[in-house]
Parts: sequence; structure tokens; C-alpha cells
Amino acid sequence: MSTDKVSSDFVSFIIQLHYDNTCPVNLPAGNMKIYNAAPSAGPADSPPAAPRRLQRCPQCDLLFTLPRLKRHQHGHCPRCAAHIASGRDWPITRLVAMALAMLVLMPFAYTEPLLNIRLLGVSINASLLEGIWQMTRQGHPVTASMVAFCIIGAPVTLVLALLYLFFAPRVGMNLRPVLLLFERLKEWVMLDVYLVGLAVASIKVREFSEVLPGNGLLAFLALMALSLLTLIHLNPEQLWQRFYPQRACPASPQALVCLSCRFTGAPDDRGRCRRCHVPLTLRRPYSLQKSCAALIAAVILLFPANLLPISVIYVNGVRREDTIFSGIMSLAAGNVPVALVVFVASILVPFSKVLITSTLLLSIHFRVKHSLMARMRLLRLMTWIGRWSMLDLFVIALTMSLVNRDQLLAFTMGPAAFYFGAAVILTILSVEWLDSRLMWDNT
Repeated sequence: MSTDKVSSDFVSFIIQLHYDNTCPVNLPAGNMKIYNAAPSAGPADSPPAAPRRLQRCPQCDLLFTLPRLKRHQHGHCPRCAAHIASGRDWPITRLVAMALAMLVLMPFAYTEPLLNIRLLGVSINASLLEGIWQMTRQGHPVTASMVAFCIIGAPVTLVLALLYLFFAPRVGMNLRPVLLLFERLKEWVMLDVYLVGLAVASIKVREFSEVLPGNGLLAFLALMALSLLTLIHLNPEQLWQRFYPQRACPASPQALVCLSCRFTGAPDDRGRCRRCHVPLTLRRPYSLQKSCAALIAAVILLFPANLLPISVIYVNGVRREDTIFSGIMSLAAGNVPVALVVFVASILVPFSKVLITSTLLLSIHFRVKHSLMARMRLLRLMTWIGRWSMLDLFVIALTMSLVNRDQLLAFTMGPAAFYFGAAVILTILSVEWLDSRLMWDNT
């Protein structure tokens, strides 16, 4: 092998570890490239290197070997920079302690008033459950269920799943269904988005009344902070390795990666993942079709969502309707920064997701080979920001529980709210169903 060839191979970084320098070694395996991640050299009497395991990137399908990571180290794909593994690992007992603390806080955060207002000489309290109930009572149960799932259903499921993870192994119960839940729950726990909605709602009703913090606000803030900490430190890959460790397997081009548990290897006799028992396929079945169908449905729903009134308010018997855009303009008259936040979450993010997802789908269809890393960054950005579009529904739910004084001053939800909520969920699903490995198949 020539010196130039060795130098060229040495320049490519394999695995981006926070405290390790690594370099690639290409192995002769046909069209497959296998990269060995080698830890940086230590002292002569250092212990032998930890065993490596075969790993295929779930985002670009590159096959490489991954070393055992130390604490505070992070492993990234050498080709697409996807996050593969992390040495950050909270013990189960700490995760369970967080879950128990959240379980104690939930009754107070959900039932106690988050805001108090004095409206027409009457003190009104607004709790989280009250807003959902007002939506249901006024004939919008589907929209109310969207809000309830993101604010109550997903956080409660997270807490129960963590408690199950602690107690189930002691009686020999199956942990696979719960471990499969964790990765999917992360983007649906939206307590932080609801907190921003709480601030926006308080500014909206300040036009009519005096707004004061409620008894449950502190409990909700604590619940939101604990949920964020738990989701940040919850490491599904480490949990899979702890309860169902991936055994070393020989390097083979037939090795597939499971998108559910990150297992890399050949499927079993039934064509399922050997670790989580989910069907293991070369690519996600009907990925383009499902993503495109969800995107088209979202585009159709965005028209009534933006043209029809999303909220209706009665002031002294006079009806005033607001679309998403007119509501932002009226909010800008009193507070420009908050109006800008709502504009980004309610208009810029949904339409940007539609435009970017359409671009990605077309690039896969026409087999575009350039700007792969730029497209991957856009896909990851959309995955992160998509949940913030639910902000408008949370603001409506809070305002409905605060402003409801018959015909003197009343607030109700317009027909656009359902279309908007459905469009937001469909754009999230469209991104989730898109298999990013299809972009790399022609490289």
C-alpha cells in the first residue's frame, strides 16, 4: 500500500468522540466500506482496548465498527455525522426517581390553576384540564384529544414506562414494548411548548383583564423541567444494550440495521430483528408513498387552516373572528416579540416543513447526488422544530378556559383549529416516515 494511500485514509475521521481521535481503515468487502474506530494511543501499560461491535448507520446505511464509549463520549457516523451512540448513561434508579417526582407533581400541575385573572369583577382560574374540557364541551373532542395526548398522554406514558422498566425485570416481564416506546415518545412530550403557549395566552387576555400566576404554575414548571432532564438523559440505545445486549457478529454486507432498536445484524428465520422482534427490512416499507401521502394531506389541510377563523371572541355581544394571520397581527400591536414567536411556530414552521419535505422527496425521486449533508441537516432540523407548531392549539385551549363570560366576553375555537392540528401532526408523520437512507442509495 502506498504512503499516499495510507495518508489519505488517515485524514478521514471515523467516529467523532469528544475525547478520542479516530481514523478509518478500509477492509476489502466488495462495495461495502467498514470503518474501524480506533481509540487514541494511551500509555504502554494501559489495559487492552474495549471490544468493538459492528454497527450500521440508521440514517445513511454506512457499516463500521464501534468501540465501547467512555463516559461523556459520543459516537457519530463518519459519513453523515448522525448520532450513533453515547457514553452518557443515567442509572435506572435515577430515571425512576425522576419518574416518581413527575408522578407526584402531575395532579397539581394538571388540576390546579396555572393562571388567575380578574374579569368583569370576577376571579377566574385556568387549569390545564379546564381548557381541554372547554374544547370538548364546545363540540371539538378530536382537537381536544390532540392537546390532551401531547400534554397529558405522552408524559404519563413516559412516567409509567420508566416505572415499568424498573419493576418488570424483577418478575421476568418482557421489556421490549416499553423500550420501543422511548424513542417515539420524545417528540410528543410537549410540556415546554405548552409553557410558551401559557405565556402567549396570558399576553392575549391581558388586553381584557389582570393576569396573575396560579397555584399550579410552580408545579407545572417543575414538571416541565424534570421531563426535559429525563428526555435529555434517557438513552434508549444504552437501555437496549443493558437489557438485550447486541452480540458481536462477523462483518457481512447482509447485515441490516433495525430502526427501532439500532441492532445491526442478519434477521432471524421470520425476517425479524433478533433483539426487538420488529420486522427487519433493507429499507422502510413504502417510505416514499407514506411520506408523500401525509405531506399532500397536510398541504390540503393547511388551506382551510389558514383561511378559516381559528378563534372567535365575543365582546359585549359583538362577534370578532381571527384567522391565524390576523391573530398574529393583533398580537403584534401589543407585543411584537411574542407575535414573532407565534408567527414562526404557526406559519413559518409548517410551510417550511412542507417545502423542505417536498424538496427531499423530489431529490430522492430524481436521484440527486449533490448536497447530501445539507439535506441531512434540513431533515434533522425539521424533526426538531416540527412539534412547536402545536403552539396555537395550546394557546386556544388556555384562552378558552380563561375567557368565557357568556355574551359579555367569551372565547371559542374556530373551525380552522382542527385542520391546523391535523396538518401539524401529518407533517410530523411525513418527516418520521421518510427513510433518509434512500438519499444515500445512489452515492
